[in-house]
Amino acid sequence: MSNDLMRFSVAMPEDLLVRFDHLVARRGLAKNRSEVVRDLVRDALVEDECATPGVEVVGTLTIVFNHHASDLQDKLHAIQHEFFDMIICSTHVHLDQHNCLEVIVLRGETGVVQDVANMILGTKGVKNGRLVVTTTGQFI
Repeated sequence: MSNDLMRFSVAMPEDLLVRFDHLVARRGLAKNRSEVVRDLVRDALVEDECATPGVEVVGTLTIVFNHHASDLQDKLHAIQHEFFDMIICSTHVHLDQHNCLEVIVLRGETGVVQDVANMILGTKGVKNGRLVVTTTGQFI
């Protein structure tokens, strides 16, 4: 893939362009329309790649839970130990006397990463959570 810049034009309604220019302005001084369009294209390509079955992805699973919940930590540890080869690391943060936040970094095939995340998110006592996946960077 060449890094030569190619020009193309985009037509859009004026009100959409005005809103886009506000987005460009919020992204900072180093950004211009072209940079933001490139960012949006990269985001779309990463999202498409991560949705493709069999692709290796990395992800962060962030969960909030009450650490007093009956044997919850044992269940969470058991899942993580079962998939230790996919879990790169985890960080545990005490939010208050009852609630904890944990961030688990996973790497593996997109479907399996999603399955592991669903197991953890579905564990009784997990209050909230979200998986964010991205590419390993090989193809973008």
